Amino acid sequence: MDNTRTLLDTKEYPETEVQKNRVLTPEEWQEKWVDRKIAFHQEQGHRLLKKHLETFLKGETGLRVFFPLCGKAVEMKWFADRGHSVVGVEISELGIREFFTEQNLSYSEEPIMEIPGAKVFKSSSGNISLYCCNLFDLPRANIGKFDRIWDRGALVAVNPCDRKPYADIMLSLMKKGFQYLLCVLSYDPTKHSGSVCNSQCLEKVDVFEERHKSWGIDHLVEKLYLLTEK
Repeated sequence: MDNTRTLLDTKEYPETEVQKNRVLTPEEWQEKWVDRKIAFHQEQGHRLLKKHLETFLKGETGLRVFFPLCGKAVEMKWFADRGHSVVGVEISELGIREFFTEQNLSYSEEPIMEIPGAKVFKSSSGNISLYCCNLFDLPRANIGKFDRIWDRGALVAVNPCDRKPYADIMLSLMKKGFQYLLCVLSYDPTKHSGSVCNSQCLEKVDVFEERHKSWGIDHLVEKLYLLTEK
């Protein structure tokens, strides 16, 4: 798909060695939840998703919506409350349990037989299923295909060396006629060892705050892209 290739290959700044070699392990991600280093979580939900929600859903009902690296995103309940079926994947069991607790949702949990040590947490209503495992192990669970994917920062969070395998998994999960809403952050990677992806965007917003100065960067822009099948 040409749009996906553009997304993965086009960069606003040259790729630097520090950027390409950045690696954060699953264990380190889980430690972030334990240490409450989860500034990425937005308690009120994502403003750009809220603004473009109708464009994303196109008035359709009964959609399957996938949340990669879902954390405890409140947007999952938004979709479920509209009658859609939500599936997410998150490495942190703490994050998943907090989602159900904070949204006042009863749930059950069961092992994922195809992935040793992994679990799936399901809302009692049956329309939210969150897989607690490494995203790269998820294809073994045969979770089916999706009408919509809301990728809020997952592509940014994935280690640069894992970006191609990540894109392959996302492509494998898309139904014909899919819509993929992607939100990424853009900044100068020579000043902070994160990953950047750029493509033709729907909207961009300056989200730089005082706290970001501790990263050693001087600007931070959030961008929203809508990928659709040609």
